[in-house]
Amino acid sequence: MIMSRNSSPLGRMLTVIDCPNSFLRFLILDCPTESTLDFYMEEFMRLNVVAVVRCCQPTYSANRLIERNIEVIDLPFKDGGVPPPLVVREWLQLVEKNRLLAETSREEDPDITPPTIAVHCVAGLGRAPALVAIALIEMGMKPLDTIEYIRGKRRGAFNKPQIAYLDSYKRTLKTKSSASNYSLRFSLGRMFKLGSANKASPSPTPTPPTAGTLSQQT
Repeated sequence: MIMSRNSSPLGRMLTVIDCPNSFLRFLILDCPTESTLDFYMEEFMRLNVVAVVRCCQPTYSANRLIERNIEVIDLPFKDGGVPPPLVVREWLQLVEKNRLLAETSREEDPDITPPTIAVHCVAGLGRAPALVAIALIEMGMKPLDTIEYIRGKRRGAFNKPQIAYLDSYKRTLKTKSSASNYSLRFSLGRMFKLGSANKASPSPTPTPPTAGTLSQQT
């Protein structure tokens, strides 16, 4: 989802990124300033933004957001570069905290507006999308699928070094939001549980498995 307001300075664009495996979502944007912050604040409130991550040097006071109960986190790193490990670690801590809160909120009120983490750098095409991509990979998406997914919503996102970094990124979180691994663990766990139950049950005439049976279980 890409939104633009003709009344906003320079027709600024905001991109909502839904998480396929989570109730949490992200908002990628360019850098607000003191003179344009009111426009962004309007969208932040409408989209239930709970946190704003700044990947560049501050260009506006965080107090106005904090007054609206919006958390502001500064995670700056080099323009056009990839996030260092410390930035990734702090970013994932924020994502995981809000992901768990989002799931709890949905259980209590299924009609609630999904919470949103807003992320911006200067143009919203490199550093901010890179952090969002890392979060989606941690939630189970494959790296190249993640890049294509975000680029489909925000044209021009990522440069070559960032694509190479994301393509080789290895997940560090092991959560239920990691859909592919979670479903695999569930299937294996179910299989072994059933196997254990069968071993525990007495059988009057045990029959060794045939090659055909083994191939069906594999």
